[in-house]
Amino acid sequence: MQMDFSHWMALESAMQGEQRGKTFNRATIRRVITFARPHRRALFVFLVLSVAAAVLTVATPVLAGQVIDEIVQGSDKGRVVGLAVLIAVIAVLDGAVGLAERWQSSKIGEGLILDLRRAVFGHVQRMPVAFFTRTRTGALVSRLNNDVIGAQRAFTWTLSGVVSNLIALLLTLGVMLSLSWSITLLSLVLLPVFVLPARRMGARLAHLEREAADHNAAMTTQMTERFSAPGATLVKLFGHPAREEAEFGARAEQVAQIGVRTAMGQHVFLTALAGVSALALALVYGLGGYLSLDGSLEPGTVVTLALLLTRLYAPLTALANARVDAMTALVSFERVFEVLDLPPLITEPVDPVPLPEGPVAVELRDVRFGYPSADRVSLASLEEVAVLDQRGGEDVLHGVSFRVEPGQLVALVGTSGSGKSTIASLLPRLYDVDGGSVELSGVDVRDLSFDTIKQTVGLVTQDGHLFHETVRENLLLAQPEASEGDLWEALEQARLGPLVRALPDGLDTVVGERGYRFSGGERQRLTIARILLARPRVVILDEATAHLDSTSEAEVQAALAHALAGRTAIVIAHRLSTIRDADAILVIERGRVVERGTHTELMDAGGRYAELHRVQFDDEPVAAVA
Repeated sequence: MQMDFSHWMALESAMQGEQRGKTFNRATIRRVITFARPHRRALFVFLVLSVAAAVLTVATPVLAGQVIDEIVQGSDKGRVVGLAVLIAVIAVLDGAVGLAERWQSSKIGEGLILDLRRAVFGHVQRMPVAFFTRTRTGALVSRLNNDVIGAQRAFTWTLSGVVSNLIALLLTLGVMLSLSWSITLLSLVLLPVFVLPARRMGARLAHLEREAADHNAAMTTQMTERFSAPGATLVKLFGHPAREEAEFGARAEQVAQIGVRTAMGQHVFLTALAGVSALALALVYGLGGYLSLDGSLEPGTVVTLALLLTRLYAPLTALANARVDAMTALVSFERVFEVLDLPPLITEPVDPVPLPEGPVAVELRDVRFGYPSADRVSLASLEEVAVLDQRGGEDVLHGVSFRVEPGQLVALVGTSGSGKSTIASLLPRLYDVDGGSVELSGVDVRDLSFDTIKQTVGLVTQDGHLFHETVRENLLLAQPEASEGDLWEALEQARLGPLVRALPDGLDTVVGERGYRFSGGERQRLTIARILLARPRVVILDEATAHLDSTSEAEVQAALAHALAGRTAIVIAHRLSTIRDADAILVIERGRVVERGTHTELMDAGGRYAELHRVQFDDEPVAAVA
């Protein structure tokens, strides 16, 4: 069993060979040491156990050789039995130490994975929305899974492997040289015969593994996109299932072929290692037997040398690639630290200012804003591109100023891309302004804590996003302490009470991915129920009814009446008929406020608003007929 495990460890080490050209990054090593400091006691125990395991591994062949000598010399039977018992005790101890070493290794490894995942997840949660609009979700998930596990190997496999293999190698060589330096040196002559081809085979297997990983990634991407509700709908409407199946099957066939080639390569590698070991054993038995018959070497010494030789080649191969193994682990650490080093564009103030109680006024003062460029919020490796997009930073808002008094409803209208949704995203501080200020009751949002902003400002977007969880969990996202009665009250006000009661599991019904088990109007009303639970003092509606039919729109508008009652509200409207009664209407064009007033005032002025109104209502009869 020891020989087989050593073979696999040697194969694993040889397969890391293509990192050979890289150098150690001292800053990364220092950070790794800092990250490992909480585990230093466990690491020390782990290293002690590794040393003990190495010592026990060398002890057994030495005792076996003594048994042979005692038998050949016709010694007392009790001495032979005593040595046999000692070998048995060492075997038991070896097993116990191995179990303890494995437990300690797992404890350190899983603890490190927990620390790294918490750090990365918490850091990513603090990143701005601009980060998520650019980053591929799969790349982020890979950092939390593959790279974190790769970093963990630095503590379990690489660190323990170097220590235990070094101790085992030194002890083995020391004992072998003390027994017969000539046989030991001759047996090492065959080492290059194995190590050099092993590296070439390892590089080939590593290439096959990467190729298989690329094909698997492509299959995963295809499955993820096609198995989602919108992706499956798109394929059924415009796709060609037979072609999709053929494309997937071709990739799967390539993975299968690579699997066969990899299995054969591994078998050839292990067979070669076993063959070289067998040749070395033949050399030991042949030369050792000759010297034993000649009287210059004890028979037990020959057996000891042969047994020790089986424990020599795998540690030598592993240590020859130790630097490569360490570099591979450090690369994983660097990829994790790369995410942790990306500074959040939006940070919470050290000493946040409290917001006055009561109704809230909203004011924008000479606001200038441009969406941040990629190099400020993202990484090329997370976008899976060679070079980050250099565009961005140009102003999309140019000196926007307006005020919404407490309890007022102000509507923002204008053509698509004029900057309405951008203004809406500045109030809950999804982005920070480049110039001017956004204020709530006279306090700059940059001086407020994140919790205060969340409790004060509520935003309903046009897509009505829901998590793939239950109705209850989607509602409690806004108010975790809400009671059962609070949930039902919010659902009733959002005109969803009868629908949820009719569901098989009521509040515990899973809504499906992105809420696709509900209609568009039902999803939107569920997001309104969430806003009602949150009870914000400022409500922003970003075209909340833009994609709904007339019936769903009427239901949502009735639900919105509860959400807006007594609150300061900013409504971004596509359908101008929904904002006739607004206290003020602002017309936004190319990032500027070009008109403001009530519906009647703007219609009488005959400007841009009147033009938008005329175009929309002239088109409505045609739309109704369609």
